[in-house]
Amino acid sequence: MSNLSISFISFVFLFVLSIYMVMIGFYLNLINLSYFVEWELVSLNSSVIVMTFLFDYISVVFLGFVFLISSLVILYSDDYMSGDLNINRFIILVLMFVGSMMFMIISPNIISILLGWDGLGLVSYCLVIYYQNVSSYNAGMLTVLSNRIGDVALLMAIIWMMNFGSWNYIYYLNCFRDCWEMELISYLVFLAAITKSAQIPFSAWLPAAMAAPTPVSALVHSSTLVTAGVYLLIRFNPLFNDNLNMLLLFVSGLTMFMAGLGANFEYDLSKIIALSTLSQLGLMMSILSVGLAELAYFHLLTHALFKALLFMCAGMIIHMMKDCQDIRFMGGLVIQMPFTCSCFMVSNFALCGVPFLAGFYSSDLILEMVFMSYMNIFGIFLFFFSTGLTVCYTFRLFYYVMCGDFNFNSFGVLDELNLNMVVGMCGLLIMSIVGGGLLSWVLFPIPFTINLPLFMSVMALGVSVLGAWVGYLICNIDFSVIVFSISNHFFSEIMGSMWFMPFISTYGMSMISVLAGYNVLKYFDGGWSEYLGGQGIFILIVYFSKINQLLQYNNLMTFFLFFLMWLIFVVSVMIIM
Repeated sequence: MSNLSISFISFVFLFVLSIYMVMIGFYLNLINLSYFVEWELVSLNSSVIVMTFLFDYISVVFLGFVFLISSLVILYSDDYMSGDLNINRFIILVLMFVGSMMFMIISPNIISILLGWDGLGLVSYCLVIYYQNVSSYNAGMLTVLSNRIGDVALLMAIIWMMNFGSWNYIYYLNCFRDCWEMELISYLVFLAAITKSAQIPFSAWLPAAMAAPTPVSALVHSSTLVTAGVYLLIRFNPLFNDNLNMLLLFVSGLTMFMAGLGANFEYDLSKIIALSTLSQLGLMMSILSVGLAELAYFHLLTHALFKALLFMCAGMIIHMMKDCQDIRFMGGLVIQMPFTCSCFMVSNFALCGVPFLAGFYSSDLILEMVFMSYMNIFGIFLFFFSTGLTVCYTFRLFYYVMCGDFNFNSFGVLDELNLNMVVGMCGLLIMSIVGGGLLSWVLFPIPFTINLPLFMSVMALGVSVLGAWVGYLICNIDFSVIVFSISNHFFSEIMGSMWFMPFISTYGMSMISVLAGYNVLKYFDGGWSEYLGGQGIFILIVYFSKINQLLQYNNLMTFFLFFLMWLIFVVSVMIIM
């Protein structure tokens, strides 16, 4: 790696900036201070165009985490994408991605939010189709069209906000809470957020977006694209009424349950982790619907740390397995790749909420606060059952990838001595271990006591242990043969197909238009319009030109025929007269 390469310069700049941003954000939180900056771009007579920025602890700390993860991902990409001739173009696309996210985070103005929002959608399309094959093109089109629905909702919210005289939504969150127009805007923002964060029924694009390079997936699934919707809902949370909160709880709870169920029937390593992201996004939004925006923000930050590490480890495994992603071909990797597997299991344990790792501080607190909130038994069931499913597919992944014999090829020797990839993983490994405790101390400086009965306090741990046991049981060969055999293929297909949403979003949406196009082609373009249109006129002209050519031949029979016709015509006229 050249010391002056664009990836190294980007890594150093973003890493230093992230440390500075995180420190400033912690300081703003401790002294309870926010900065509201207006930058006047153009002033012409009485017309003023102003760019507005909001620097409070929510935006600054999140921005610092985005810069930290993106810097380590860029360093990781320097080795991972080393065989790419256009690696500089890839790094520039990633930097544009981070810049769009930065615009969205620090904007209290819904117009400038749209700049970052659309920038995320456009650059994500460029990154998803980066490998330029048919599956990447299809995934990119599904991604960008799904996100356009949310973009339209955000544009409608912008148009409706013209009634208030300013697009700085931060002014209206408290004073217009009971206004029906702000209620309409909150519903439009809700629609935009669930498309960007891939909640039901827009979940199909998130696993499809795994067609992008793995470093992009590490960035997208941890702190940028899919978290933009959650961040927007955190900002607009004071506007939400009870009906919208119930709708959000229903949608996000079902998404959390559906993604956890689908991951237990999936064999693609990347898609398992993508469905894990979908499940965690549902968890953030569902706790947001209860009114605990700070807790959702806390889980957003801790999840970003271990999920980026999880994708980096998966990328290293896929890289060393010669681009094989099927977990059934893996096994025994802990012997072949000890450091990568150690990082992989630390991030997996953080995802499960193992005590004193990053995920424990947020997920355990979320489950305890669910018991403290006003929620019915259906909501509590979705929370705890989805937590058990998370531990279940994590241990299933551990069983397939780490244990047993190496199933890929008998002569394969795996080498994990890629310095930049290891350094990038080490940075996130440290944060996945200590980041949860550090954030809980800084973001919640005032201690709170949660008083619950003993069975409620240990229920989260009990559900996790039960999920781990079921995950091991699923991997046991006798049970696996029964469940995943051909006789139960229909059951496995229903459970593992995300409730047919990928089929509905692709074939189900395009079938009517494609069938209509085929009928138009068959009956109009290729049917009677051909005979009455271009082809028919062509055939008629050819026929008349042949007759004309025949008449121009010096044929005695033709002249006699014309003389006879002329004679008959003259005689007829004389008789009539």
